[in-house]
Amino acid sequence: MKKYSLAALAAAGLLIGGLSAGSASAADLGGNCCADLEERVAELEATTARKGNRKVSLTISGWVAQQVVGWDDGFEQNVYVEDVGSTIASHFKFTGQALIAPGWSAGYVIHVEVASADSLFVHQGNDDGAGNTVGLLQSFWFIKSDSLGKVSVGLQSQASDNTAILVDGSGSLIPANWVAFDYNSFFIRTSTGGTAGQWGRVGACAGGGAIGDCNGLTENVVRYDSPVFGGFSVSTSWGEDDMWDVAARYAGEHAGFKVAVAAAYSESTDSGFAGWVSTTGDTFKYFQIGGYIEHVPTGVFAYGAYGNSEYDFASGESETYYVKAGLRERWHPLGHTVLYGEYENNKADGVFASDVGFGTETDFNLWGVGIVQEIDAAAMSLWISYRHLDFDDNTATSYEDFQYIKAGALINF
Repeated sequence: MKKYSLAALAAAGLLIGGLSAGSASAADLGGNCCADLEERVAELEATTARKGNRKVSLTISGWVAQQVVGWDDGFEQNVYVEDVGSTIASHFKFTGQALIAPGWSAGYVIHVEVASADSLFVHQGNDDGAGNTVGLLQSFWFIKSDSLGKVSVGLQSQASDNTAILVDGSGSLIPANWVAFDYNSFFIRTSTGGTAGQWGRVGACAGGGAIGDCNGLTENVVRYDSPVFGGFSVSTSWGEDDMWDVAARYAGEHAGFKVAVAAAYSESTDSGFAGWVSTTGDTFKYFQIGGYIEHVPTGVFAYGAYGNSEYDFASGESETYYVKAGLRERWHPLGHTVLYGEYENNKADGVFASDVGFGTETDFNLWGVGIVQEIDAAAMSLWISYRHLDFDDNTATSYEDFQYIKAGALINF
């Protein structure tokens, strides 16, 4: 007995009703009519969104992530409930592919983010961020060859998007990375209680992102990803005659150590922002590299990343360093527990430092500690962490430190 969806059964009822119109006997549904009905119902069932059509599959996946954040800017304290930030926020994704020939396939991705309080836009005067938003993050098709690689066209991550971040295999990537997801829009307090620029504008990222991952936006591009050879792969993308980039990656395991390394370089001539409006084809350049190593028997791990920004429009440079180390161990049946400590530093000079009215040199520091508990049976992670930020712009102005504690969870589906 086949199990039909409600829509298919309803359609079957309509088909059965129609058969009686020209029939000598309304009760006579035997013979070839039912075989035809069976075929039509099967066709309807095969095209439901539950699984795709007969040729192209459909898979629905995603996650829901929310956290509670208690913060202190030196003059004000509060507690907010918020998302974890655009590009890693709660979302659902439609993916699928079809076999063209042995070794060849075609497919698609539609990735939609759903945010109730995007942490990138939350600050002292706004606990809702940009409000309830639904936005398209990715929408592209691809053709893939097992031996030649994959070509993708449409709105998607560039080859260099998140390159340094994604090698982090510790299980603490969402709550602890070098992007200012949690504090981007919060204003820096002066020692007199006034407000200066926002924390996310430190070491300004002209290509998207905040402090780290300065090429962190999806764009309409053509992208190529090579097959993996001996753990190595390369990617490149180009979009709208405004940007191009290239990335290289390696992942493998040697003598009980997991190792992953990735580097990328990108250039963009469409990167004006906050007064940096390029009118003569000036180029924003960003280099990033990240590495991860874990001793599998003990779970001891270390991760590091480096980013460098340059912009032809004016002199200046911004450099970001990020390190994280800890222990990933399975102490009980629930899943792995991850303990970590992190440190980040950004130094900027020239136009990168003075973008929001700071001095000619800026120095930003972040340190933090945290714990992540994975729950394998629910495809879930829970975390609690503490972070402390300080800032100096090489002037007589003194700035207050910013600190916060957050507790949250992410569940996959």
